[in-house]
Amino acid sequence: MKDILQDVVAKTHALGFLNLVKVTGADTTTIESMAEDRSVILTADTNEAVADGTFGMPNLDKLALHLKNPEYQKDAKIDVVKAERNGETIPTHIHFENAVGDFQNDYRFMNQQIIEEKLKSVKFKGANWDVTFNPSMASIARMKLQSAAHSEEPTFNVKTVDTGSATDLVFSFGDASTHAGEFVFQPSISGKLAHTWAWPVAQTQAILSLGGDITMSISDQGAMQIAVDSGLATYNYILPAQSK
Repeated sequence: MKDILQDVVAKTHALGFLNLVKVTGADTTTIESMAEDRSVILTADTNEAVADGTFGMPNLDKLALHLKNPEYQKDAKIDVVKAERNGETIPTHIHFENAVGDFQNDYRFMNQQIIEEKLKSVKFKGANWDVTFNPSMASIARMKLQSAAHSEEPTFNVKTVDTGSATDLVFSFGDASTHAGEFVFQPSISGKLAHTWAWPVAQTQAILSLGGDITMSISDQGAMQIAVDSGLATYNYILPAQSK
């Protein structure tokens, strides 16, 4: 239980823009979240079922503190507690207890009705992914260098360039009226983009900095997906684009 909780916190709260999580559990467990400005929509599926019912996880900073607490680092009891509400047994909170039982905390869930109201817009109808690839660590590092050189730019542009022998995926910052720069993020890709789209720099870089196996997919309809497989779950971050 502790491992998956730490994983969820690292892939949501730690990013700085996903502060409320919806959990839906049965035979499988699905995790959903959305940035307040709707710049990122998250849907994740755990490899193993870890929860029953539907509930919200608010105040993730508090959950993160409990998980880091040295009292709970060895032989702690961390359990999901259920209770009966309106004739139905539902998860109500996580109980933390150290090995000797003299240090305890409860992290309370948000009920299903409230979390569904708060995250009712978390829906992605799907897209045709025109470009899909696994970015290298070198490419991610180059993006950090380029974005640092253009720190005044909140977004970056994405396009494909035909070199004659291959198609490269190019990221650019700024335009003809500003300081500008570009670089090849992924050479020799399959697929092409007919349009140039823009995405937020901070959110994209934060997601690309997460640990795990990363797959990027881009749609000419104006959506980008960054899938992160942590080994415990696969997190699909959808970033709607801005037209340029």
